Amino acid sequence: MPKMKTHRGAAKRFSKTGTGKIKRNKAFRRHLLESKDAGRKRHMRGSVVMSASDVKRIRQLLTYVK
Repeated sequence: MPKMKTHRGAAKRFSKTGTGKIKRNKAFRRHLLESKDAGRKRHMRGSVVMSASDVKRIRQLLTYVK
């Protein structure tokens, strides 16, 4: 059985924490920012831990990512 390849698109979007949880960046922060108020943009900053329902799918894609 050949080794599984890491999904490179997923590897660029998600990362693992030291305890093995998966982090993602928040959406809607790329363009059309003039119409969004400052509080909304502030809340979209930074990264968050993925919800448990999505983690199983993403773990398969990030097989060897540390």
